[in-house]
Amino acid sequence: MQELLTPRASRVLLDRSDIQQVLRQMADAILALAWPNDDSLEEAQRPKPWLVGIHRGGVPVAEELADIIALSEGWRPLVGAIDVTMYRDDTWLKGPHAVEGRTELPGDPTGQRVVLIDDVLNTGRTIRAALNVLVDFGRPEAVRLGVLVDRGGRELPVAADVIGQALALPRSDSVQLECDAKGGVARVVVMPRH
Repeated sequence: MQELLTPRASRVLLDRSDIQQVLRQMADAILALAWPNDDSLEEAQRPKPWLVGIHRGGVPVAEELADIIALSEGWRPLVGAIDVTMYRDDTWLKGPHAVEGRTELPGDPTGQRVVLIDDVLNTGRTIRAALNVLVDFGRPEAVRLGVLVDRGGRELPVAADVIGQALALPRSDSVQLECDAKGGVARVVVMPRH
């Protein structure tokens, strides 16, 4: 008798309360990255980091991080968005697909301290593409990487500076960020790939 296989259901990795806690920790780490051991400058003179979200999931994460920093520090980082669709090295594998969003930066990134923000770090290919987009617009002083979830599985030598949640998953699982009706981060789920 043949056994019937039922698809595995998705499971919640981070619910809204988990996400709020993780984002607060990430915001603190991002501020520490922006001003590493720089006590020579008064707070008003310290450069403010840009938070640049990678479409799609990184954009709402960057917006929420900026809101958290605004509440704790009294100033809000400039937030931008990067679309990597045309910069990916695997576009030919996936076939034609629509552009996910527009690249909108708060200005010329030359001389700025930029923190790229993504929802899930896996192979590193999206980050490589995002760096290529960013340097097409200018030369930042420094670029750091913050991710809500690092699921492992790197194919390129890319490492995040700020990680919300790290875990190891088989390739057969997918990590998805889900947003609420207002565009905020609602939860992160793990589900089987189809």
